[in-house]
Amino acid sequence: MEDKQVNKEVTANPDFDWAGYEKGDTYGNVSKEDLTKAYDETLNTVKDKEVVEGTVISMNKREVVVNIGYKSDGIVSMNEFRYNPDLKVGDKVEVYIESQEDKKGQLILSHKKARTTKSWERVNSALEKDEIIKGFVKCRTKGGMIVDIFGIEAFLPGSQIDVKPIRDYDVFVGKMMEFKVVKINQEFKNVVVSHKALIEAELEQQKKNIISKLEKGQVLEGTVKNITSYGVFIDLGGVDGLIHITDLSWGRVSHPDEILQLDQKLNVVILDFDDEKKRIALGLKQLTPHPWDALDENLKVGDKMKGRVVVMADYGAFIEIAPGVEGLIHVSEMSWSQHLRSAQDFMKVGDEVEAVILTLDRDERKMSLGIKQLKPDPWESIETKYPIGSRHTAKVRNFTNFGVFVEIEEGVDGLIHISDLSWTKKIKHPSEFTQIGANIDVQVLEIDKENRRLSLGHKQLEENPWDVFETIFTVDSIHDGTIIELLDKGAVIALPYGVEGFATPKHLVKEDGSQAQVDEKLPFKVIEFNKDAKRIILSHSRIFEDAQKAEAREASAAKKAAKKAKKEEEAASEENAAPKVEKTTLGDIEELAALKEKLSEQ
Repeated sequence: MEDKQVNKEVTANPDFDWAGYEKGDTYGNVSKEDLTKAYDETLNTVKDKEVVEGTVISMNKREVVVNIGYKSDGIVSMNEFRYNPDLKVGDKVEVYIESQEDKKGQLILSHKKARTTKSWERVNSALEKDEIIKGFVKCRTKGGMIVDIFGIEAFLPGSQIDVKPIRDYDVFVGKMMEFKVVKINQEFKNVVVSHKALIEAELEQQKKNIISKLEKGQVLEGTVKNITSYGVFIDLGGVDGLIHITDLSWGRVSHPDEILQLDQKLNVVILDFDDEKKRIALGLKQLTPHPWDALDENLKVGDKMKGRVVVMADYGAFIEIAPGVEGLIHVSEMSWSQHLRSAQDFMKVGDEVEAVILTLDRDERKMSLGIKQLKPDPWESIETKYPIGSRHTAKVRNFTNFGVFVEIEEGVDGLIHISDLSWTKKIKHPSEFTQIGANIDVQVLEIDKENRRLSLGHKQLEENPWDVFETIFTVDSIHDGTIIELLDKGAVIALPYGVEGFATPKHLVKEDGSQAQVDEKLPFKVIEFNKDAKRIILSHSRIFEDAQKAEAREASAAKKAAKKAKKEEEAASEENAAPKVEKTTLGDIEELAALKEKLSEQ
């Protein structure tokens, strides 16, 4: 069947004014001005520098096209919508008319200025009505973040970001978040917002629910919120509890970060809380049995154990046998020596040591250890190793006013009395003779096994020179000496062979009456020699005093002899004289003359 084309006759509008059309008048009965006015009424009437609402009709990465009902659409930079990454076509936005037409006839709009114009009204309204508003986190600053709120830069303190401490602020930059306005400074145009305030109300309710169900001994799951030097704060789901460092482990813990890490999830047990349940004490070690309960039942006194030094003190060292099981090695159990020392002389923290169990109290969970027991006691065989008369080399450990304490070997101490240091020197203090730490040769004089002490001598290594001095410094012998020290009671005089003597002040007077002085060299006479006391008493004045006495004695003896001779002469004269003179002859005179001459010769 063939289609038949039907031709329909079309006629022109009989009312059309063709004559007017030829003249250029195409508006018919309505004037051109009226039509223009009617067209203008279909468009919004806008003014520069005012805020209007528009609709997003298109957008790309750089620009957003907004229709405000004007004859042309406006262009807004996409940067002005950074705070709102969810912007889409059809959204209503406020814009500020900067210019109705630029050189290209383009409508110039600004969304940022529109927001700023009304921002203070909105911010104040949000504070009054406690509204939740949205803001864009622009950047990080000191102490918090900068947030774009209605085009205003508001401050978000770090403490107001979340209920838990924030460690990485950068993760919030570039995000849209909800806030509450918490403070406005109208004078300086400062706004402070908070995100934490939004979740505190919800958390407060959760906290009340958790606290109402808390019981001692209850085990809860928590998250490590903060680590300090004294413990770890655990978030129990809106409620914080503290695990003290002593409740982290049965063993010693130097710092909690050795045990736990931030954001770590773990089970904890409630140990205690206050009446208002604001402070909650938690425990971690209580979830595991005490190590003492798992200690080997066969362990006994005398067994050897290995451990690590965990704490040092002057009085001893604590050794960790196992986590939570410690024993004390007292300093007296570190060496057989009775010489006072500090535990730090033997070991330090971290050392691995072997020790012997001395005491073990499982009920009190105490253990004492010793390391000197690993070596034999040197005093058990002291008589054979250090017999009386044997000679050894010792080390000077300490001084006293009466002698020197020395150590021959570890645990074997002895005393050298000050009188046994030298045969000849008068030693006032041992420091004049030796020094601490120096080696000194000694001879064993006595053994006191009960008190673990040796009596030692140093001078006994040499022969006693006083046996020789006894033959040299005999009484009345004279020797040259030098005054080396003047004392109130006299002077110390250095004599030959390294020996010293003493003279009282009256024996230091010289022949001219002056007193002898230090460093003066003079002859001295020995007036006393005591071998046992090692004492020599000297006198300088006795030398010239004895000479004077000798001269006086000689003069006196000569005078006595002369007197005696005179008496004898007189006696002889009387004996030879005649009792009676009768007659004197020449011969008698000659005999008398001869007798006189003889007497004179005598």
